[in-house]
Amino acid sequence: MKHIIEENDDILTEMTFEPLTRANWLQFTQLFGERGACGNCWCMYYRLNKAEFAEGKVDGGNKQAMKDLVWNEAPTGLMGFYDGQAIAWCAFAPREDFPKMARSRVHKPIDDEAVWSVTCFFIDKNFRRMGVSVALLKGLISYARAQNIKIIEAYPTIPTQESLPDSFAWIGLYKSFERVGFEIVDRTSKSRPMVRYYTDKK
Repeated sequence: MKHIIEENDDILTEMTFEPLTRANWLQFTQLFGERGACGNCWCMYYRLNKAEFAEGKVDGGNKQAMKDLVWNEAPTGLMGFYDGQAIAWCAFAPREDFPKMARSRVHKPIDDEAVWSVTCFFIDKNFRRMGVSVALLKGLISYARAQNIKIIEAYPTIPTQESLPDSFAWIGLYKSFERVGFEIVDRTSKSRPMVRYYTDKK
């Protein structure tokens, strides 16, 4: 049964946040499920070239590639937990860890600043449209500050229609970023701005 809540429900204030590690890998796989979030992606889309990614969707390589990153203690992302269950995820790592973005018109760097990029969101289907992504972003900002990460960059979508299917919301919605203080720094696409949050701002 779907857990219906309002944005001011206790869930949003009781969520906790952890980076993906060996210790919570099982909870990560439970959140992503048999389909690896979507089509066996396992959040490797921006990390692999087209051929590697396509092959990994079929032979389990994408899941293994993500596991290898975790076992090597590479930064991969942040999970949100409620009542001991992983209910939300966002990919978060240094921009250079996502080589596909360097070849993208929408995502190309605008300067040489050291930024960490948010490239993907995945929310448990029973907790969507409840403000969880906003809570996750707040947790991400706190985590970034604790890690002395100065600039958080993201590439969300501004829907061109009133309702956006869940399968197209994986890059995040601009309104969620705006609510926690991200600002547009570049806009090569009408519907795909580049936004940043400077963690040292007052």
